[in-house]
Amino acid sequence: MDRLDAMRLYVRIVERGSFTAASTDLGVPRSTSTQVINKLEKQLGVRLLQRSTRKVKATLDGELYYQRCLSILADVEEAEGAFKGSLPKGEVRVDVQGTIARHFVLPRLPDFFERYPDITLVMSEGDRWVDLVQEGVDCAIRYGKLADSELIARHLTMLKRLTCASPQYLQQYGWPSSLEELEGHRVVALRSITSGKSTPLSFCIGDRIEALEVPARLTVTGTESYLDSVKLGLGLAQFPKFHVEKELEAGSLVEILPDFRPPSEPVSVVFTQNRFLSPRVRVFVKWLAEIFPDK
Repeated sequence: MDRLDAMRLYVRIVERGSFTAASTDLGVPRSTSTQVINKLEKQLGVRLLQRSTRKVKATLDGELYYQRCLSILADVEEAEGAFKGSLPKGEVRVDVQGTIARHFVLPRLPDFFERYPDITLVMSEGDRWVDLVQEGVDCAIRYGKLADSELIARHLTMLKRLTCASPQYLQQYGWPSSLEELEGHRVVALRSITSGKSTPLSFCIGDRIEALEVPARLTVTGTESYLDSVKLGLGLAQFPKFHVEKELEAGSLVEILPDFRPPSEPVSVVFTQNRFLSPRVRVFVKWLAEIFPDK
């Protein structure tokens, strides 16, 4: 294994916190990874990693070397692409919430692969907040307001939201025409896997936003179960408009309180600030900015 490959392996071990996980990611035998790092430490004359039974962590010297490796590998990749006149290549690992993936990303991937045939994507779906460094993820696409963190966020779009209910629910509970008339109604609540909390209904009234706690008949954690439960008449709920367009056209859901719509929510792509974005990740992030319309 040459010096650059050794650097790539070292970077992955630091990011994954595991020899085994990094070896699996890069298709390298676990024993080879150990030998390469031992040789690297001997050549540099410093201890790069602190090893324990549970976790591998960079030492202070190892953290400095990690940052230098990131910079060098990014420069090499960019330089090779520029002189060869080639397009970026390699693997991009991205985490995305499932509904966003199915409605926006997946349908447009043929265009991305046509532009960049030598890039491969490893896409994980989930609603929890992944640790990009520890889980070896290059970037994540997130819906909703972002919590304060050290991540860098690039805004992609704002998505309109609606308050919806099924016709059978409205027949049973009545059609509210004001927020006061929500008394006596029920919601299906969506609980965040990350925070463990359910988001209250929110409505725009002029320049202010009012949040209302309406009793929940059912609480779920999956977005598809959330939608199906509302279609079954188990309560009212608020959705991004793109998520319920087919149901609204088919009549299985109806928008209520259109004069007091919920505030729009942002979609962002996030990545770590201490990581030098490789050309392949940069073109993927740029492509994401093209495919998200304001809806």
